[in-house]
Amino acid sequence: MGISKVMGCVSTILLSTSVFLKKSGRTYTAVPLLLSALVGYTVSIASHPAVNLPLILGKSSHGSFPLWSKFLFAPYLLTVRVYTVFKRMKRRESLYDEIVEGLYLGGWPTSLSRLPPGDPVVIDCTCELPRTYFVPAESYLCIPLWDSRSPDPTQIECAVHWGCQKRSEKKPVYIHCANGHGRSVCVMCALLVELGVAESWKDAEKMIRVKRPLIRMNAHHRRRLEEWSKRRIVSPTK
Repeated sequence: MGISKVMGCVSTILLSTSVFLKKSGRTYTAVPLLLSALVGYTVSIASHPAVNLPLILGKSSHGSFPLWSKFLFAPYLLTVRVYTVFKRMKRRESLYDEIVEGLYLGGWPTSLSRLPPGDPVVIDCTCELPRTYFVPAESYLCIPLWDSRSPDPTQIECAVHWGCQKRSEKKPVYIHCANGHGRSVCVMCALLVELGVAESWKDAEKMIRVKRPLIRMNAHHRRRLEEWSKRRIVSPTK
């Protein structure tokens, strides 16, 4: 289920609970739930494929959130962080995996010890999680995407160009989203093709699945990769 549907369902539950509490005379308890429901509906609309507006959260190119965003979207931003960590604890999966030498794919790192070795540069494919303090701004690129959404060909090309440049400088590259299953896989597929490790994004996906079996790109990810591939053939960037 996509993020827009999940947030819509959760918000409806919160709204219904808020109405029930209000009718029961517990107004002070109902108000926070009502506000959380409104935030959830906003995220649900903004993350819908027809809208797809990750910039509504205000995440900067340096991976930080402005004060107004932390205040307005606090219920969502806090919940998604807790959920990400909780989901990770339930799965028997490493935070990251090395796909080929120097290229790592995985989830949002919560501590310095959770980063791959070698002081890697980071490509962050989330719009809802911040750049953690131990990742230097000069070693960081943000491609802000909603969970289950895909970068467009221009965003893919931006990430690929930056990643190739860093690899030419002999730096390890860590591509991550929340859990390293969708958004980040899409970008990694393109980078493997551009570096000449894989002949096509389909070959890259198979290569990644061997190292990280729980990946799950959706039809939207694959369509965007196909669009990027066609653009790359017509107008090669090398």
